[in-house]
Amino acid sequence: MPVSKSSNLPLVFILITILLDMVGLGIILPVLPQLILELTGETIARSAMVGGYLVFIYAFLQFIFSPILGNLSDRYGRRPILLLSLLGLTADYLIMGFAPTIALLFLGRALAGISGAAVATATAYIADITPPEKRSQRFGLIGAAFGLGFIIGPVVGGELGEISPRAPFYLAAALAFANFLFGIFILPESLGKRKRRRFNIKRANPVGAILAFRPFPAIIWLLGALFLFSMAIQAYPAVWNFFTIERFDWTPSQIGRSLAVFGLLFALVQAVLIGPVIRKFGESTTVLLGLTAGAMAFFGTAFIHTPIGLYGFLVIGAFSGLTAPAINGLLSRQIPDNAQGELQGAVTATNSLTAIIAPLAATQLFSYFTSPPNALGDPGYFPGVSFFGAAILIVLSFAVFFYTAKRFNLQKLQNDQPPTKAPDIAKPGEIAVRPPNLAPDKKEISAQDEKE
Repeated sequence: MPVSKSSNLPLVFILITILLDMVGLGIILPVLPQLILELTGETIARSAMVGGYLVFIYAFLQFIFSPILGNLSDRYGRRPILLLSLLGLTADYLIMGFAPTIALLFLGRALAGISGAAVATATAYIADITPPEKRSQRFGLIGAAFGLGFIIGPVVGGELGEISPRAPFYLAAALAFANFLFGIFILPESLGKRKRRRFNIKRANPVGAILAFRPFPAIIWLLGALFLFSMAIQAYPAVWNFFTIERFDWTPSQIGRSLAVFGLLFALVQAVLIGPVIRKFGESTTVLLGLTAGAMAFFGTAFIHTPIGLYGFLVIGAFSGLTAPAINGLLSRQIPDNAQGELQGAVTATNSLTAIIAPLAATQLFSYFTSPPNALGDPGYFPGVSFFGAAILIVLSFAVFFYTAKRFNLQKLQNDQPPTKAPDIAKPGEIAVRPPNLAPDKKEISAQDEKE
């Protein structure tokens, strides 16, 4: 039976799942270089390159599999996909903990990328059990879970790493498996059989997932704004440590504390502030406020020369956390319930694509503008170049979103209810026969039910 939209335990499970996914990522960061050194016997420079490839394989497979798992959840339900993903994460951490060769380390990261793609399904589950007017607030809880995991993970991993570089992996595996058992007993299915739709392999890929929404141009434009914003926000994990060392000669402890401050503030904004701000200003204005804060923070960080000022812009930057949940809330209103999984697959694929492109671009820019001949004192020396580039992307995102909000009147339509049931979204190249905000007629519902 479908879960009641007033139930709290499923929401708790989803948030724990996302939290553990982020903790699992963060918990291994402090020990991953040591583990790579142990397995390869190479220099730290070579180990860093290997670490970069591990990040790439994880992000690439998450990009590929997010729409696949999202579409599968629209066909077979959210529950089996979520539970299988937790088993996949358990296997990933065990493989990485026991790995005697670097090849098995890559296998573990590949499996993590596939399993981590179920974040799209988790987001679709929340959309299933949440009224449309409250979705942005609950999507903010997802961001808060990410932020909290970003705080907890590195701290726990660093402490366990003092015991063994493999210990954090075993704890991550235990946590993932414990949540799997928790889900077996308390997680009901959120997508009723009458709301499910057929799996279409043409749409179960990153390109197809986006092309499937071509009949709904508002979605394409919103995904474009989200893509630019996500590209910009990747500057923090990509070059923050390099930038603060180059600019302020910070120690690892100082870097860790600064990231913890950002993670905490980011989580608080998305858990506490997003709801009241949306209720007061609406989702469209909330997006613009978040983007404005992000642009200010990145421009300021690019040119700052004092640690105190840097922390000030870090605080301002945390308010950019208003952006993604509000955009996601607007996106979820554009389509019926039986396409939420596909939509969240497209959203996660968009974010994963930025995780592939942005870190490489940011680190290359930083390296070019801080390496000879662009040394200290040279006119070409600019360690904040990656943040300057991120600020430009935020401005572009602002422009794209502002145009989209005006063209499709998003502020006025945000209180409209999306249909609870609709025929399959048009395949790539086809034309939708009905606007997304209109419910299907009874004949179409009956025909679909007969097929099921």
